[in-house]
This record gives sequence, structure tokens and C-alpha cells, in this order.
Amino acid sequence: NGAVPPPGPPGKRGRKGKAEVLLLELSQAPEPIRVQEQGHGLETTRGGRPKRRAAKVALLYLQELAEELMSVYQPPAPTEEAPEPEHVQRKRRRKKEEDTDSDDNARDADFVPSQEVLEAEEEEEEEEEGSDVMLSEASEPELEVPRGHSGRTAAAGRSKPLCRGLAPNGFHNSIMAPVEKSSSLTCSLREQKHSQWEFPDWIPVAHGWTCLSDSEAAPYLPAEEKSPRFSIQREGLEDDGALYRINRFSSLQPHPERLDISFFVGGPVWAMEWCPTPEGSAAPQYVAVSCHRTMEETHSMAGLHTGPALLQLWGLGTLQPEQGSLDKAGLAYAIAADHGCIWDMKFCPSGAWEPPATARTHPQMSRLGLLAAAFSDGRVVVYALPHPGALRCAKTSQVKGLSLGPQVQCIATLHVGSIQAGNASECGQCFSLSWMPSKPHHHLAAGFYDGTVAVWNLLTKSLLQCVHQPDASLKLYPFQCFLAHDHVVRSIEWCKADSNFLVTAGSDRKIKFWDLRRLYEPINSIKRFLSTEVAWLLPYNGITVAQDNCYASYGLCGIHYIDAGYLGFKAYFVAPRKGTVWSISGSDWLNTVAAGDITGELVAAVLPDLAINPLNVKRSLDRRFPVYKADLLPCSPAGPEGTQQALPRTRCYSEIVAGSYIRFQDTDLRSFQNFSSREPMRRMHMQEVKAELSLDRLQLEALHKVRFSPNLDSQGWLVSGGQAGIVRAHCLAGLASGVGHQLLLGCRARFTSLYGHVPSP
Repeated sequence: NGAVPPPGPPGKRGRKGKAEVLLLELSQAPEPIRVQEQGHGLETTRGGRPKRRAAKVALLYLQELAEELMSVYQPPAPTEEAPEPEHVQRKRRRKKEEDTDSDDNARDADFVPSQEVLEAEEEEEEEEEGSDVMLSEASEPELEVPRGHSGRTAAAGRSKPLCRGLAPNGFHNSIMAPVEKSSSLTCSLREQKHSQWEFPDWIPVAHGWTCLSDSEAAPYLPAEEKSPRFSIQREGLEDDGALYRINRFSSLQPHPERLDISFFVGGPVWAMEWCPTPEGSAAPQYVAVSCHRTMEETHSMAGLHTGPALLQLWGLGTLQPEQGSLDKAGLAYAIAADHGCIWDMKFCPSGAWEPPATARTHPQMSRLGLLAAAFSDGRVVVYALPHPGALRCAKTSQVKGLSLGPQVQCIATLHVGSIQAGNASECGQCFSLSWMPSKPHHHLAAGFYDGTVAVWNLLTKSLLQCVHQPDASLKLYPFQCFLAHDHVVRSIEWCKADSNFLVTAGSDRKIKFWDLRRLYEPINSIKRFLSTEVAWLLPYNGITVAQDNCYASYGLCGIHYIDAGYLGFKAYFVAPRKGTVWSISGSDWLNTVAAGDITGELVAAVLPDLAINPLNVKRSLDRRFPVYKADLLPCSPAGPEGTQQALPRTRCYSEIVAGSYIRFQDTDLRSFQNFSSREPMRRMHMQEVKAELSLDRLQLEALHKVRFSPNLDSQGWLVSGGQAGIVRAHCLAGLASGVGHQLLLGCRARFTSLYGHVPSP
């Protein structure tokens, strides 16, 4: 009926270009407006000035611009057909020749292809195969998952680096890639979070250290004067069958190839910690160790305990990622205390070390570090430790008694409660400590028997929190105190990336994440097995947990990684263990955790990139490896060959040590080539499946404490100790990477420019 409008130009889907929008608007505009020439025809204002017609002039300019665009804009001409690829033309030509061929049998019989024709056809086939592969790769792009709000979707959308092949150490490149990433991230974060100098008023003074005579030091010394018999078998080296038995406070010569160190501290080890040193200092390394006085000593967790204790400081020499010390480990000095046994120790993370040659006026001594110790009488005591050389110079007249243990005036004693209501027995024993990891390191957190967590401000000037004592020490009270668990706080760790966050693990089988700004409820509360210790590595939003096997389901006992809840990842099973895992430690430099258990096996595991959902991590078996295995074996008077005898089922140390010895089987950690087929790996797999626990005797081979070195200079060094009182240090040289080596060289150059060369003590 009506006139059909002519079809318009085909429109493009999506947003129009600026030129098209401008043309569309101007096509609907009124007739062009012409501006009159200047003269009497212009409109004027009351003052006689001509009116400015800026809008009309602008519209005229736009119309002229539109006309120019219309003259230039033309529909695209039809494109010519793209030329066919050469291999397609060859295929068509060959097919045409085949169609035109005759079916004459005589001609077929006479036809013999030449060698040139065969070579040309082979080249064509190779080109076709290559082009097919390229086309298939181009036609199947990787699908990108959009990042959503859930942690699983966000993690799945991240692009993972493509790692193929094997690294020089024998591990797959996909295993070593997170190690290099973690080293770089740790170095950059420490430059931001760590400090060169903190607590300038807490300097050790000579008159605060009183050396004891032999008779005065006797009550503090461990009862055992000789270690149990033990042997060391190293993978790849012939076993000489030697049995060692070293004296108290003595050590073996480090092995020239494997670099392992062994020394005897006198009793079961329950607390141990490395002394931090600045990155690139190349300074001697020290380890603080505390042990029980007797091999059969036990303590009830309920109630308070007082008595003599000895805090030992051992010097391990100058250690490097791939080199050890040429000298034996030695006891630098020991501190005698009367506050009961030590359950945990923590050094100030940074800013407490100064070079040994620092000029100090008497009676001050150059400071090695600040150490906080948790005692069984409910106190936390902070010591300012001097360099051993400075202490020897200050006490030249009492050197004889120095190694037996000086009594030290502490810097500060931390109590719970308040000035008006301070009761040490209110919260019970202190079992765990954690020092604030970011500068100025002025907060210290501790967990107690009744589930209380207390946080002290070490630099407070408040009269309600700080009381000056007559002996010039400080008595501090917490500024925050909250009930975190229904029972003992077994472990407490601070988040290294953000000091507002804290994690606690208690004997009520719960793991809780806390925001110290909102303590009315935890961020997340997870009820799992009975956790013994946790480790919070720097790059990740979660913790690795060691557990007791008393509540564990069948096959699930061991080491787990648990997300804090922000990303929503499920728990990642790092390594299975048959017995109770007493201790766990993590290395931020190597992205690796190590754990020691009741069976005497020290195992390490390289973690995947846990910023990405570990649900799809394949073959976690390839990521873990044994450092060494300790076994208690019966021995005959002739030597360790008579292993058919049964071990005595007793908890008496004298009966156990009389007819048995400990065999340490060390793994060659310099390389992991063909590791899955090597004997230590096969033994570890067998232990994970068929290990037998002998709980009716003294577990002399059990490992109680494991600690990775936090220092860049000694990254990869791992120290461990247990019931036998034998402390061993191993170097994981195979995990050293090129990134870590470059970081070490840069830090050493920077440190040398600031302080110069650090002399040996």
C-alpha cells in the first residue's frame, strides 16, 4: 500500500566509529548557516559591540568537516581472493595429473619413478605436515577463564608459565620455577620490611654477665657427658662401619664433600633457632639450642615448673649455599637460667645484628642479636646477646668458666596480667612465641596453656605497661590479651607480608586466623587434627601444618597446606607421615618446608606455586625427598653387624643405650638426578606405607625440632635435633638456583660498600 523505503546501507554490529556518528548527526542537521560578513548587518549589543556567534561558526566548521569526510569515505572495494598456499597448489596439480593418467597397464609397468621425484614428494609431504601442525595450533587457541569473584575461578584464570624439561639439579623445571620466584620476592619484601638497626638502647653490657665456676655451673649442665653411639652412612660413599660417641659440647669434623655437621648438646632438644644476619654479610652463623637436663625428663603441661636450665649458643662457622665450614662446630657460650625449661625461642628478625668489630665503649659489647625465650614458669625473657669475641675480651679473667655458663642480666621480662593484677600462674606455661616480622619489630606475641594469646609492645613508654626494675631491666605487661583457644596454644605465627594478621594452633584441634584490629572473632576457624606446629611462608595466603597422628584419619596423617580462607582453596596434602610430626619449618628463599617426626626421618618438600589453586598439582611425590633417616638398631660387642637382636622394650635410657646405636642414613643432596630410582627415595616410599611405630620403648631416634636458616648467606642449610641430643646440620645444595646466586652477589656488594669486610670472631 505505502511506498517501501529504499534499503539503507548495511549497518555494522557493535559501536560505530566517530566519523560515522558525526555523519549521522550532520545528515539530520538544518540547512547550512552562512555567517554574514562583518559590517552593518551584524547584530549588536546595547553597548554597540557585535554579538559573538561562536555556536554558529562551530556548526559551520563541523559541516565543512563532514563534507570532506563524505568525499573521502567510500565503501570498501571487494577484496581479491587470497592466493592459495603453495602446498595446496601442488596438491591440486598432482591430483589433476593423477586424473589425466591413463589406465594402460603397459604404461604403468614401464613407469619407474626416479630418485629426484621421490625426494621432491618427500619434501612436499614434510611441508604439508608442518603446515597442518601450524594450522591446528592456530585453530585451537587456549581458552582463557574469566576472573570471577571466587578464589578458584580467579586462580584458574591466571596464566601459568610454560615450564618444560629438567633443571640442572635433576628436578623438573616446573618444580624449580616457584623456587626462583620465591627467592626474588623474598629479597624485595625484606628490603621493605626489614631494618638495619632497631632497639638502640638494648645493648649488652659486661657487668650484666657473671661467669660461673665449675661448682656453680654444675646444676645447670646436662647430666649426660657422652652421646649415644651412632654411625653415619652417606649415599654414594662406602660405609666404614665406624661408631662415634662424642663428649658433651663436642662435635665431629664436617664432612669434606657432603658438608654435614654433627654435635652433642647433652639432652633432648625441644627449642632451637638460627640467629639472623643481614643479607650479604658473609658472617659466621650461630644457632641457639635448649635441651632438657636428663634423657628421661618429662614435664606436665598443667601448672608451672621452675628449675635450672641452660641456653646454648653454637657457632657453625661461615656457611654458604654450596659451601660449608672448614672448622668444627663449637659452643660459643651458654646462659644459665632459673625459670624452668625452655619451650620456644625467637630472635628479632632484623636490626639486632651489628658487625663484631663495632667500636663500643666499655662496658658495652657489640651485639649479636636479641633473643626471646619462653619458659615453663610462664615468663618470656628477652636477652641481648653479645658477639662471642666481644664477651671474651670483656671477661678475660673468667674465660675458664665462660663455656660452662654465665648468669646473665636480661633486658626485659614479659609477664601476663597488669600492674594491679599480675599473676604468673593465671595463664600457665608459655609454649609458643612469634616476633613481629616487619620493622620496627616492636611487638612480641606468645601463646599460653589456658589458650590465651598476649601481645607486648617492647618499646612502650606507658607507665601501665612498663615498670623499671632496680637492676636496670624492664618488666613489661601486654597491651592486648585475648582467649584464642580452649586449651594450649601449641604454635603461633605472624604473617610476614602484613603484621596485622596472626595464626594460632591449639590443642582444641582448631587453627584460627586473626586480624589484630578486630579480635572479637577470628577471620577463619578450621577444626582439623591435633596440630603440633605451623609455618607461614612469605608468598602465600596460608600455612603448612604439622600434626599429631592421634586424631588423624587413615592415610591422611602428615603435612598439609591450609588456605586462610581468602582464596577458598582446599587443603593441599604436601607429604604423608606415619608417625607424629613434631616440628616443621619453611624456607622463604627456597619455597621449601622440612619436617621431623617420631620415626626419625627428616623429609623436605618443594611447594608448588600456592598462589594458584593446587587442586591440579600432579605427582606431589616428585616434590619431596628425605634429608636423612635415623634408625635405632641393636649392636653386638663386635660392631653393628649383629642386627638380629631385638631392642629392649623399655623407657629407661641407660638400658636402651647399652645395647643399641643410632644409624643415620644421609641422602646425597648435591643433585637430584634420577632421584625416583635411588635408594633413599625407595626407602622413604616404604616408610610412608609400611613404617612400624614402637611406642612401648624410648624413642631415641625421634626428631623434635627442625629449623631452616632464614639468612640469605646460609640459605639451604637445615638444622635438626631430637631425643638423642645429637644436633645435625645439612646443606640442601641441590636446591640452589641461579637467581639466588645473583641475589647473594648483589647483597654482598651492597653490604661491603656499607660496612666493609666482616672479620671472623
